[in-house]
Amino acid sequence: MPVATEIHPIPGPLVDSDADLLALPLYSGDGGPRVVTAGVGLGPADLDTRLPASLAELLAYYKLDAKPGETLEFPVDLGRGLVRLALLGVGAGAPGDLRKAGAALTRLAKGRTRAATNIAFLGPGGTETATAGAGLTSFVEGALLAGYRFTLRSSAKGPEAVPAIDLVAEDPGRIAGPVRRGMTLARATELARDLINTPSAEKDPKWLADRAEKLGREAGLGVTVWDEAELERDGFGAILGVGRGSARPPRLVRLDYVPEEPTRHVVLVGKGVTFDTGGLSLKPNDNMKLMKTDMSGSAVVMGVMSALADLGVRARVTGLVALAENSVSDRAQRPGDVVTAYGGRTVEVLNTDAEGRLVMADAMAYAVAGLEPDVLVDVATLTGAAKLALGTGIGALFSTDDALASALSEAAEASDEPVWRMPLVEEYRDTLDSQVADLANIGTNKDYGTPGATEAAMFLREFAGGLPWAHLDIAGPGRSTSEDGVLTKGGTGFSTRLLLRWLSA
Repeated sequence: MPVATEIHPIPGPLVDSDADLLALPLYSGDGGPRVVTAGVGLGPADLDTRLPASLAELLAYYKLDAKPGETLEFPVDLGRGLVRLALLGVGAGAPGDLRKAGAALTRLAKGRTRAATNIAFLGPGGTETATAGAGLTSFVEGALLAGYRFTLRSSAKGPEAVPAIDLVAEDPGRIAGPVRRGMTLARATELARDLINTPSAEKDPKWLADRAEKLGREAGLGVTVWDEAELERDGFGAILGVGRGSARPPRLVRLDYVPEEPTRHVVLVGKGVTFDTGGLSLKPNDNMKLMKTDMSGSAVVMGVMSALADLGVRARVTGLVALAENSVSDRAQRPGDVVTAYGGRTVEVLNTDAEGRLVMADAMAYAVAGLEPDVLVDVATLTGAAKLALGTGIGALFSTDDALASALSEAAEASDEPVWRMPLVEEYRDTLDSQVADLANIGTNKDYGTPGATEAAMFLREFAGGLPWAHLDIAGPGRSTSEDGVLTKGGTGFSTRLLLRWLSA
């Protein structure tokens, strides 16, 4: 689905816009809430005469405090007939505040033909100058992501997102870069959301591999795809084991982005279980309803790869997406089976519903053996335990490298995609021991309770080859059940913008 809202930098003043909704930023300064009137085309006194009351009186009457995303809307005549004028809370004007404001404007403008704002005249600390790049980028992200919709309805239900938002600027060319960056970040996330939200009846491993090939052609990436015969030939036994129960065979996709004189080589690995029944360790029906989204990690990696060139990323980046459908049949792997992962390590499968770590283990082992990366990062909707620990708003971050963990955390904060670093507890390592294989795919020592997220992370660490490595478990924030801020119902694409900010830093 295309992003429903487009962003256009245009010359001012705001009163000359033909939009049917105009929004003035309301920021919180030392002297209390203040409305940005620069770029409007009317002085504060002249503007006051056209409002139901003066701006100061309106702020006092409605007790507005400029909270990010706060809005107040009323009809005014600014010289060309009645239009809707909104005061739009932007807090202190920090990037996170502006992201919330962008989302609020898109939601407020739903069903209208066009909106316009002088947000580009809001600078750091609420000064009425050209907005700092990071803030304007965040505003654009929020506006576009809040307008995202995925629907297979035969007809529209309710008002559609506003088709366009105009950003009035003294010099539109000066803000084009930050706007373009925000659009790129949002569109990468939108791509991930589209892939996640596609029903699994259509989205099997081959379908997703075909989408990756198309993405590669459009983004100028190198693309390699392993089908089931090639996976067998090259020893990807864990991916094959997970996919055995399905009539729709697995795939492995490699996407290569290679800029001139790359600064480092990063490998991203995404979990791509296109539907997860749990296998013979069958999930309850209510849990299974969400499982079209269990390939969110692969969608995030594909979204990231689509945007690297547009953002001018200087690192070489290889994306690996391991794709399988975990289904039930007479061919499905059984609890107690042993699979041989890429490189020869054997894994006893004690629970077929702990399948994501298996497909990722194959991809990670391949990266270590054949790609010589400097850094390895994986992303997956991996464990319900991570959701239980951190809820639906925060991703779990595990890492063997403090600098890497710090850099990812900073990018997470800048993207409003929060993560919390979780421990890799060495005392728990023996829970991965198997009596018949090199490893077990779930914990075997019940003395530690059920530290499922940590067990899964430590299993993956076994395949990281001692490299600086990070694991993002997005089982909680990878899905949304509400319309809130930048989120819409369904897959969120959580960590797409986080990873892009980290890679382009």
